[in-house]
Amino acid sequence: MTTNIPPDPFILFQAWLKEAEEKEINDANAMCLATADKAGRPSARMVLLKDLRPEGFCFYTNSQSRKGDELMENPAAALLFHWKSLRRQVRVEGTVVSLPDSLTDQYFASRPRGARIGAWVSQQSRPLVNYQALKDETAQKEQSFAGEENIPRPDYWKGYAVQPQRLEFWIDGEFRLHERYIYEREGDGWRAPHMLYP
Repeated sequence: MTTNIPPDPFILFQAWLKEAEEKEINDANAMCLATADKAGRPSARMVLLKDLRPEGFCFYTNSQSRKGDELMENPAAALLFHWKSLRRQVRVEGTVVSLPDSLTDQYFASRPRGARIGAWVSQQSRPLVNYQALKDETAQKEQSFAGEENIPRPDYWKGYAVQPQRLEFWIDGEFRLHERYIYEREGDGWRAPHMLYP
């Protein structure tokens, strides 16, 4: 069944995300983030979309993690949203930029207290002796921030935006005759969306 395809992919994405938020059991904003190191070796993991801004698809993470290192070496990424309940997916490919510290500070301050403390404790992608060591470090950090409401953001905790150059919207079809609509960046706008064979 052919869907109405607007000329702006962000309009279509926001409509699909809204539907997913109503129907997906967990984390409608979950997305697979694929990065690659300077040698082109890829890696992928699930992260959460936190905002859709003019800068692009925004997420936050430890910049000293593997993905942070790879984004520094090779500032390009791909995203995949898969909404099983809707039988749809969206693929995004683009360049990655760092978000302004002011925006990152604002989002960090909105996180639950435990998550802010966790950002200080988690040395993402680095060896951990055992889980108890992580719990002990968390307890120590909680004690050091006791009585403080405004927990500062660690310098290494940063925001990123994937600025899309290409998006693909996929709709499951009977007998695997899927619908695929492609948007590609053209100057400051978008080339008219077109279909691909399934």
